[in-house]
Amino acid sequence: MSDSVLANGSDESAVPLSTLRDSGHQTHHQGSLLKMAVGAIGVVFGDIGTSPLYALRDTFAGHHKLPLDQLHVYGIISLMFWSMMIIVTLKYVSVIMRADNKGEGGSLALLALINQHTSGNRWGKGIILMGVFATALFYGDSMITPAVSVMGAIEGVAVYQPEMHRLVVPMVVAILIFLFFIQSRGTERVATFFGPIMLAYFTTISVLGVISIMAFPHVITALSPHHAVIMFAADPFRGFLAMGAAVLAVTGAEALYADMGHFGRNPIRVSWLTFVLPALVLNYLGQASLLMRDPSALESPFYFLAPEWFQWPLLVIASLAAVIASQAVISGAFSVTQQAIQLGFIPRMTIKHTSTAAGQIYIPVINWALMVAVILLVLVFQRSSNLTAAYGIAVTGAMLIDNVLLAVVLFKLWNWKPVFAVGLLALFFVIDAGYLGANLTKIPDGGWVPLLMGVTIFTLLTTWSRGRALMRQNMAEGSIPLEVFTKSAHASAARVPGTAIFMASTASGVPSALLHNMKHNKVLHERVVILTVQIEDVPYVDQVERSACKDFGNGFYRVSLRFGFLEETDVPATLKTVTMCGEPFDMMKTSFFLSRQTLIASDKPGMAIWREKLFAWMLRNAASAMEFFRLPTNRVVELGSQLKI
Repeated sequence: MSDSVLANGSDESAVPLSTLRDSGHQTHHQGSLLKMAVGAIGVVFGDIGTSPLYALRDTFAGHHKLPLDQLHVYGIISLMFWSMMIIVTLKYVSVIMRADNKGEGGSLALLALINQHTSGNRWGKGIILMGVFATALFYGDSMITPAVSVMGAIEGVAVYQPEMHRLVVPMVVAILIFLFFIQSRGTERVATFFGPIMLAYFTTISVLGVISIMAFPHVITALSPHHAVIMFAADPFRGFLAMGAAVLAVTGAEALYADMGHFGRNPIRVSWLTFVLPALVLNYLGQASLLMRDPSALESPFYFLAPEWFQWPLLVIASLAAVIASQAVISGAFSVTQQAIQLGFIPRMTIKHTSTAAGQIYIPVINWALMVAVILLVLVFQRSSNLTAAYGIAVTGAMLIDNVLLAVVLFKLWNWKPVFAVGLLALFFVIDAGYLGANLTKIPDGGWVPLLMGVTIFTLLTTWSRGRALMRQNMAEGSIPLEVFTKSAHASAARVPGTAIFMASTASGVPSALLHNMKHNKVLHERVVILTVQIEDVPYVDQVERSACKDFGNGFYRVSLRFGFLEETDVPATLKTVTMCGEPFDMMKTSFFLSRQTLIASDKPGMAIWREKLFAWMLRNAASAMEFFRLPTNRVVELGSQLKI
């Protein structure tokens, strides 16, 4: 991927985002550990933190109901607890978070890291495709999480006031619309309250859990793993089906890894082990105690934990936590899109920075697409219990793929001894495969939704990546070596004052914009710069390695700018730091020449006709390269051409 220098849409586009910073990947080390840990609680744990709203309820009252007796209640609590210990604590917090890409985490960051070591292997392409599919599943998760979290919280209104059940869906839709509409304003100010609100939420659910446990202390023994074993031995079929709902207790585990770049692994580990995990365990135990004492509380064991005087305050606190969980996943979708654009899997899009803070970006297309999808899910499924059927497949599918990526890390990057790596991977694969298998039984009940979303998005991502590769390949076939061109052009063309920058997709050959300019205008500027933007498989590139220049003589230069996949490619700002090719760049004396290709579908080998047409449509709708690279609007010239792939 590091050699895919171009533009998401044209031969001169490259790929950018985030904020330009030399050592931004080290910012999460600043500040006290306690402060960063509190910040992580407010951002990282919203998804998994709101699981108690519906996880235990849907295990017993969902699509595959379980008997509400001690065997199954203790068995499920044991299953949830050890799933959190093995999947979240061991797999993500202890192992996968060590596989950072210069401080950054997430499936795409891990994929970029792996690509550096597997690009020459015959199975390297398969690993990349699996990582892309995990990203596609993440988008499905991004659509389902806001819907199920907010609906699960607002349904407390109907729990406390049954006559208000008709207002639940309108209230959820109104909250979601408001949430998506404020994205363009940025969330930096609001985010300062996220930590304290989530602290209050986790403290509240802990206290409610402890009060309920005190009424039936024996429930603590449910944490023993033998209860899960006994349940599966006594009722294996229903126990297996129950895993489809029990996995809801670990949804959001990937967020711990994905947000590592913002907070660092230590603050996230401290937050999880000392605060979030104990709070979740206490609340689940409290719900189990309540169900053992009062089976009628199954309608909503989370909300019925509260005494009557605290019911409405709990509703408000839970609703705020659900909104924060939704905000976190929406921001995550923006960040993943940014990485995918940089790595060449998504067409360039308009990206707006809402703050000088790292990661504070807004992508209008993604925001409105998510809003429409989330609201449609709410209107179609109507209840959170219906949506949870669709929830699990996206989560478990991504977790299973993470195991494959982890296997590559253990064997190829860390060189673990097989006896240790195989045993650990076997544990993860057995658990995740079991959860995925249980969730596949819910395909008729809504599980088809994330699968359809995943396949659709996967098709778009791979079509764009393949189409760009074919386009670059076809353009390279007819390219002229720059050494040959400079000699003939210098002798035959008139020179005019100023600097002309021709953006190119590769570090060799002459860009089509330069050839067309010579053909139609028959002049050259005094200084001609062929500019290539390269996106590396690292999140950030050091300033000393940012640029390189080669002088071809007669006023011709080839400049290469290198960026990480989390950086914004602000070309004019970066060019001002380049001093290796003649005089400094003056934007008022510089013109940028871009080439815009019009794709024509053909029967040439490469892609199916329908995929070529899809790629052409994506290319036409890609954001302007001028805006994407922050080029001055009055200094850009676009030259068009047609190309068959």
